[in-house]
Amino acid sequence: MKKIFLSAIFCCLFSLPSLSAVVVASVNGEPITDTDITARTILMNKQGDTSTDNRKKALQNIIDDNIKLNYASNFGVNPEDKDVEIELKKLELGDLSETQKTMAKSAIKSDIAWQIVVARTILPTIEISNDEIQAEKIALAQEHGLPIEMTLIRLVDIPADIATKLKKPQNCDDAIKMAEELGGSPQKFTAKQYELSEDIRERVATLPKLTWSPVVDRSVLLVCSTKKTDEYGKLDDIIKQNAMYKQAMFIADQQLKQLRRKAVIVINDDRYKL
Repeated sequence: MKKIFLSAIFCCLFSLPSLSAVVVASVNGEPITDTDITARTILMNKQGDTSTDNRKKALQNIIDDNIKLNYASNFGVNPEDKDVEIELKKLELGDLSETQKTMAKSAIKSDIAWQIVVARTILPTIEISNDEIQAEKIALAQEHGLPIEMTLIRLVDIPADIATKLKKPQNCDDAIKMAEELGGSPQKFTAKQYELSEDIRERVATLPKLTWSPVVDRSVLLVCSTKKTDEYGKLDDIIKQNAMYKQAMFIADQQLKQLRRKAVIVINDDRYKL
């Protein structure tokens, strides 16, 4: 009776489907399983990426992690576990299974390694001209505003024929007097450029001082004076660093595409064809 019972157990065990993870792809000989892809997909969902093709994107991310770490090893770059743990805590991903945690650490480690390689090999080759800084500053002024204190005059409900009579004033008081003599009620106010409403900010971003703006919605503006705040002193350096970073990451993306072409990537499951 005992032998029959044991035989029945073995029979049932061997008839169960395999519980081992299915290898759906490999990169440079490293297997990637469907369990890996599921773990990466869950991490992406936790970070707000819920697009319908997440499993394909998850596979591509895992492949890129491998490529980045492999390339970084050529420069002796191997981020320490403590640094990875610090970044993992910052993400606040909540409770993770061991597989998900391993996947998260791999993603973070590859990102740190890639940033180090970019900083060492690409950033030093990039130069930003003063013209590029000024162009970026103008774009920033129009979109978000700069840390500049501005004193403005605004005339509202002004007829177009009256606006043509506004001449270039000598100073702010002269502008107010001129507007009043033409029957207007000028409003004078002071604010930092980034505190202005979007429509006003766009109109005064490149407006020369003591120059009336064109009429928009029956209103004109004039910049009496500007004053750079303490924040402004660091602006050129910040803009330069941001511009250099953008260019570096663009070049890095192109380099990653080349590394993908050189990598040995095998897709075993047609559903994951990239």
